[in-house]
Amino acid sequence: MATHFRVNVIFLWLAFALSALSICRGAVSDIATQDFFNGILSAATDGCAGKTFYTYTDFINAANSFSSFGTTGTSDDNKREIAAFFANVAHETTNLCYVEEIAKSDYCSSNTQYPCASGQQYYGRGPLQLTGNGNYGAAGTYLGADLLNNPGLVAQDDLTSWKTALWFWNVNSNCHTAITSGQGFGATIQAINGAIECNGGNTDQVNDRISRYTNYCSQFGVDPGSNLSC
Repeated sequence: MATHFRVNVIFLWLAFALSALSICRGAVSDIATQDFFNGILSAATDGCAGKTFYTYTDFINAANSFSSFGTTGTSDDNKREIAAFFANVAHETTNLCYVEEIAKSDYCSSNTQYPCASGQQYYGRGPLQLTGNGNYGAAGTYLGADLLNNPGLVAQDDLTSWKTALWFWNVNSNCHTAITSGQGFGATIQAINGAIECNGGNTDQVNDRISRYTNYCSQFGVDPGSNLSC
């Protein structure tokens, strides 16, 4: 009887500990609140396509499809990751203004697995401006959507749009791992646009991303950490 009682106590203690950890860690929506999201969107110029396209609800639903996003590591790690994600999103879209890239081009490269579909263009679309037939094809395979033959869906369906950004962040690049392992915000810049901004010495673009990141970290009440620049 005593052994049975001790086992029950141990299980109860473990259940409590797991519950407490969950409460402490929280959900993405506890950090990236509706007010935080609206704060970015409100800075977009009136008339921007993103003003009516990007929604908080679809962001949260998309984030919930990637269980490690904003939930890996400590509470500070979670805040830094979400701040880093939105710093890059806000930079790429100019405060969620743009749904499509301004300078449109085919962005078609040789790829035997994901060859370009006739008549389609793979310019930047969505929160992280998904670009290139390889990325559209791989994202579509992961998400179960034929983005190779219909890349325009990323600029037509908000939930799909957010999912492509989170796919790139969590699956296709090392952004998630970089920021949660302590490599620093600069590693996310390198992963997203390193060839042009980091290696090409485009300091204005880099500084804009860093400024947004430190601002969002301040809003979340967390130190931005080291290695901010690439």
